[in-house]
Amino acid sequence: MFSDLNVFKMAYAMATHAGQRQAVVAGNMANADTPGYRERDITGFAETYAGTGAERPMQATRDRHLNGAGQASQSWETFETDAPGDPNGNNVSVENQMLKAVEVKRQHDRALAIYKSSLNILRVGLGRA
Repeated sequence: MFSDLNVFKMAYAMATHAGQRQAVVAGNMANADTPGYRERDITGFAETYAGTGAERPMQATRDRHLNGAGQASQSWETFETDAPGDPNGNNVSVENQMLKAVEVKRQHDRALAIYKSSLNILRVGLGRA
């Protein structure tokens, strides 16, 4: 009955997206002084989540997942941004990456709040508040 609630799927997807984007932002900050490094980002959560649905094929997230059906796949593809760069070819702005890190933290906190709120609603509905 409660195993297929979309609100939990959405909260999980939002938290996973935030974690993936945080990894990309951290990689950008780690390479802020690397000559020729181009800033990377991933598609926003709203666009990604809106594009998922029943018509999308199943994806293996681990080698042995789905009876070993393929390599591990990444739901969110990274892309290089076209921000202006330095003469050495690097276009990472540490200030912008810090702002993105704060945005990602807010997205992750929002996902956890949605999850906790949904659990509380279920508990109240079951009389276990």
